[in-house]
Amino acid sequence: MATVIMSGMTVTGETKRDRSAFLGIALLSALMFGSSGIAAKPLISAGLSPVHVVWLRIAGAALVLSPLAWRHRALVRERPALLAAFALLGVAGVQAFYFAALSRIPVGVALLVEYLSPVIILGWVRFVRGRAVTARAALGAVLAVTGLACVVEVWAGLGFDSLGLVFALCAACCQAGYFLLVDQGGSDGRSEPDPIGLIVYGFLIGAAMLTVLVRPWEMDFTVLKGTAELGTTSVPALLLLGYLVLVATVFAYVTGVVSVRGLSAPVAGVVACLEAVIAVTLGWFLLGEHLSAPQLIGGAMVLAGAFVAQTTAPAGGRDQDGGVSVQPAL
Repeated sequence: MATVIMSGMTVTGETKRDRSAFLGIALLSALMFGSSGIAAKPLISAGLSPVHVVWLRIAGAALVLSPLAWRHRALVRERPALLAAFALLGVAGVQAFYFAALSRIPVGVALLVEYLSPVIILGWVRFVRGRAVTARAALGAVLAVTGLACVVEVWAGLGFDSLGLVFALCAACCQAGYFLLVDQGGSDGRSEPDPIGLIVYGFLIGAAMLTVLVRPWEMDFTVLKGTAELGTTSVPALLLLGYLVLVATVFAYVTGVVSVRGLSAPVAGVVACLEAVIAVTLGWFLLGEHLSAPQLIGGAMVLAGAFVAQTTAPAGGRDQDGGVSVQPAL
């Protein structure tokens, strides 16, 4: 799942004078997105498979958002390919790989690896589309990759489960692919799709796709009747699921859409970087997933590199004023 921040959506006039309010909403959204892994990991540890937790999250959000589907029904006719891309990559793919990753590696590390998506986009633009990138963008890519090397402790032969890191990289690729498709679709002369409609149908289609693939009727639903361990505390599994669906997904997306309407893409990108900080902090205090000093420094480099990369060379080669800032939103 991911949030699109389109600089063309920035509003002016009286709303612009309320930027502090939009910034506060954006921070709240980042907090909720950043906490999604903290709610999901105990459910996985309690016995649910990562794909079943993904299905519960997406299907639950789709159910809550479904009353809005009729209002945005024109999107199905006008942008079927974009909706399919969002559902497959931005909803189902990125979440499935992310949850699979955090079942094997710390939450913060999984999200930091996913912040390579802007760097992956830069590589696609440079080597596949053959477009030049600025020196500043290249510096951002170097910063991010170097920081990632510190996060995964390459000098120790990878300090984390290698398969978990592969899953996190797959999540980054899914997110990068989605944003490349969205950026290409936004340069065809047509108006940008309404983000609420995109989210609603993304979850509806994503839930349908996953229902066929993961066969949720085979899930062990008895896990939801019990408790899950959040660090040293036992928490009702249904409470964690309710938080994951209502707060870390539905409310997080709604506040994210509201906030980006009053913020520029670069500002929204800075706020988005706080998601990883929040995930690392919550993982540290609630799950006991401590990172070393080199890993924390590397994490800061990843976030700095990702921000530089996504604000200097948007996918598709559009200039910064008409570009797309990508925000990992899990």
